[in-house]
Amino acid sequence: MSAGTSYIPAPEQEPAELARFREQWKAEVRERQATTSTQTRPVPGASTVAEHAISPARSDASARTATITNTHSASRGPATHVVAGAPTVTTLASHGQTRLSPNLVHAVEIYRKAFIHEQHSQLDQALQLYRQAFRLDANVDRAYFIEEQRIQERSAAQPASHKKGPSTVSLDGVTRDVQKFQVHKDSKDKPIVTSGFLAQVLKNFPENLTFEPEDEKEGLPSINLIPDELLLQILRILDFTTIERFAAVSRKARVLSLDSAIWRDFVHLAYKPPQIADDESITDIMELYNRDYRRAYIEHPRLRLDGVYIAVCHYMRMGSSENAWVNVTHLITYHRYLRFFPNGQVLSLLANEEWEPQTVIPMLKPNLRMKGFYIGNWSLSGSTVYITNLDEKHRSHAHATTEQQPNKYLFQMTLALRSRPLGRWNKLDFIGYDSVNVEDGEAVPLPLKNERSFWFSKVKSWAGY
Repeated sequence: MSAGTSYIPAPEQEPAELARFREQWKAEVRERQATTSTQTRPVPGASTVAEHAISPARSDASARTATITNTHSASRGPATHVVAGAPTVTTLASHGQTRLSPNLVHAVEIYRKAFIHEQHSQLDQALQLYRQAFRLDANVDRAYFIEEQRIQERSAAQPASHKKGPSTVSLDGVTRDVQKFQVHKDSKDKPIVTSGFLAQVLKNFPENLTFEPEDEKEGLPSINLIPDELLLQILRILDFTTIERFAAVSRKARVLSLDSAIWRDFVHLAYKPPQIADDESITDIMELYNRDYRRAYIEHPRLRLDGVYIAVCHYMRMGSSENAWVNVTHLITYHRYLRFFPNGQVLSLLANEEWEPQTVIPMLKPNLRMKGFYIGNWSLSGSTVYITNLDEKHRSHAHATTEQQPNKYLFQMTLALRSRPLGRWNKLDFIGYDSVNVEDGEAVPLPLKNERSFWFSKVKSWAGY
């Protein structure tokens, strides 16, 4: 016998114990084959369950591998899905359905919503839901895809005449979401009307918005408990600057701040004579902006009444010097102030550099009397401001015995209203400045060489309407 040949004893020379083991092993194999052939025999109208046997020789670690058993119709035959590390799923043979733990069911539903948001390019919402689902169960993605495959196979196995949509909560929720989108699109009475770039941005917003916490690990903020109707009533008593700052907080705040009722109030307060012509109506103005009240309030020209327009002017004046080799030049600075009132009255003040704006602005009232102070009337036509009948109001002398004589000359200004560079309707450019003779009405243009543009400065204590 060579060294590479193993010795195999004859059956009669085998030990009795080895012979018994061989016969027992053969019997187990025949029994297992008979069981398998019986289970794979097709039975009409019944469903079969594939068995997954775990060998005794396998280690404890491999024995922990989860087994997910899938059920099929008799014509398709059994199928077994083994997913390493996946959560345990119990299969009901009588109904062909899976029974998941409540925590895993909730995680799968959140994962399904995240998948739908991702398909609609709503990546921020999808990422948030994905994180929430994986925090509930680390293997939610595997359970989701197995459940989706199970739904598809069960739908394909049903006859076409009796096929019904999967009775899952998620698909019903998707159907409701689609119906909400359609209702919002076809609605005639829209509380939110937007146009331009903002309308394109809102298309990418999800349907159901909430105020999210700054830290994802924290719960939803308590402001979500306040109904939207109550939040809108609070916003309607704020000024537009505060509303826009609130809108910058989140997408939910932005949508709330776009409600037409809020901006309708601002439009009706701001756009009335002399801001618009006597024969012009707000309805005509809104037609120009597709009934977008917020856009009309921002883009339609209007004079700001909650502050003062200030022009800082300079000019050079030659001085005298005792030395012929020295030339003296003086830089003269003066300020022009314009304050507009809702009743069509305007205050104009020309003050030299001795009067600082911090001192002058609190004094700008109709009862002010000083040199360079005028009171007149204003009106707005398009983006052109007309100031007429500027009459100087001198300070009356305490011991004057005669009545003050009226001025022989009045003044008038024509200004262009602009929005530059940041802010709205915050600049006034000179177009014309005339001196009008009261007796014959002759208007004489005054030089504008040293005049500069007016810039708006807001005063918190002054009302805007």
